[in-house]
Amino acid sequence: MANIVQFENVGLRYGTGPETLSDVSFTLATGAFYFLTGASGAGKTSLLKLLYLAQRPTRGIIRLFGEDAVTMPRDRLPGFRRRIGVVFQDFRLIPHLSAADNIALPLRVSGVSEAEIEAPVREMLAWVGLRDRADAKPPTLSGGEQQRIAIARAVITRPEMLVADEPTGNVDPDMADRLLHLFESLNRLGTTVVVATHDFQLLQRIPGAHMMRLDAGRLPDPTGSLRHPPRKP
Repeated sequence: MANIVQFENVGLRYGTGPETLSDVSFTLATGAFYFLTGASGAGKTSLLKLLYLAQRPTRGIIRLFGEDAVTMPRDRLPGFRRRIGVVFQDFRLIPHLSAADNIALPLRVSGVSEAEIEAPVREMLAWVGLRDRADAKPPTLSGGEQQRIAIARAVITRPEMLVADEPTGNVDPDMADRLLHLFESLNRLGTTVVVATHDFQLLQRIPGAHMMRLDAGRLPDPTGSLRHPPRKP
């Protein structure tokens, strides 16, 4: 499948207010890395919600994994969502569960047996550098540690697409580099990665990444063509 996502003239309106997104058209290639940029209020989070099927558009066509996501019956949505990993800006970890149990949650929801959960959870903890924090509860973890647990939870099911909303917004520059390295490693394994950010410094850190810039709910290029981010001289 050449394209994992296709948007055609998509619009999104909340209630009776003005459109948050207007005539948005683009495609995402399978296995590529994308930065979604734009000023605060440009519509980045709303576009991500459409990507991970938390919201349906007001108008337009959205195709995910080759299928129409707009008219898809609701009983098929949970299975589709399991093909997409999501890293939320506010982490959304369950405070009374350990780091390991937070990571294991998607597997348990999917019905994976307990005997098959322990090994992948250990692997994810090692991958994000938190093997020694398996039993820690989220309130005892730093912001960067919580973010890494959220990332591990998002990718433990080996999603075909990973969507991350401002994943480096609450961490220092060194941790931001580490998180981006995790995303890049996942991308090299074949996962399509979409990272929303307002930090233009990030765009120089992933060679070969593409950039889409939202401006007041619109993509300035109506064809949705991709632009490479600026490189350091």
